[in-house]
Amino acid sequence: MADLKNKKVIYLKGFLFLFGGLLASSLLILECPTLKVILLLTIAVWCFARAYYFAFYVIEHYVDGTYKFAGVGSFIQYLFAQKHHKEQ
Repeated sequence: MADLKNKKVIYLKGFLFLFGGLLASSLLILECPTLKVILLLTIAVWCFARAYYFAFYVIEHYVDGTYKFAGVGSFIQYLFAQKHHKEQ
C-alpha cells in the first residue's frame, strides 16, 4: 500500500476517525447513560491514546532511535524481535 500524500484525504481520514469515535461513544452512552459508564469510557479512550503515543513516539524518540514503525503490526513485530534478541 502506498503512503497517503494528499493533504485533503489525510484531513478527511482524521475527521472520519474523530467522527467514528464520537459516534461510537455517543451510542454507548445513550445505551447506558450512567456516570460510571461515561467515566470508564473516558478512561479507556485516554489509556488507548497514551498507549498509541507510547508505541509510535516514545519508542522511536526515547528508547530506540533506529526503529521506524509502520503500524500496530510493526510494533508487535518489534516487541517480539526485542524479546528474541534478549534471549540469545
